[in-house]
Amino acid sequence: MTVGIIDFGMGNLNSVANAFERLECPSFLLTEPAQMKTVDRLVLPGVGAFGDGMANLNRDGWVPALEAEVRTGGKPFLGLCLGMQLLATRGKEHGDWQGLGWIPGVVRRLETTDAAIRIPHMGWNDVEIAKHDGIYKAAKGEQTFYFVHSFVFCPEDTSVVSAWCHHGERFVASVERGNIFATQYHPEKSQKCGLSVLRNFLQASAC
Repeated sequence: MTVGIIDFGMGNLNSVANAFERLECPSFLLTEPAQMKTVDRLVLPGVGAFGDGMANLNRDGWVPALEAEVRTGGKPFLGLCLGMQLLATRGKEHGDWQGLGWIPGVVRRLETTDAAIRIPHMGWNDVEIAKHDGIYKAAKGEQTFYFVHSFVFCPEDTSVVSAWCHHGERFVASVERGNIFATQYHPEKSQKCGLSVLRNFLQASAC
């Protein structure tokens, strides 16, 4: 079992690689789209703005290669933070940007009417699990994860939502559809609960 971590200039790559090392799973940084064919699973980490993320994916030829490997080939895929938001149809961060469109929906700013609630949302929060399979298989008790974000993914079909969180408003913490998984939080920074999510992703079947 090998994991490819996509380096498109926007990710927290070392932390993700270290998390898979703790799970004793070989991971490799992928700097060219063709390298995706050499691994069993793909991870798209991301930190930064939606428009910049899509610009980098398009510039370096990742989009058609990802379509071939994940959507056509069925390779298990995990998007992290910005990597989840890029699955949307459009992103409204500092403009109006076209996303990958793998899961129809829009990324918009996290909203709150409470002046005491700070945005960006940064820190530990409990999540409400909606699907007790996939990346939350056998999850028991309180599940707490580390978040750093100001924007949230709002899918058109909420049946894809596998977990929710609340910070100012209720928002999507993770999604799951077939071989595609994604989290708004950072599992690589979420200690025991995060490692459990990554371990379950390694056990996910290809489509």
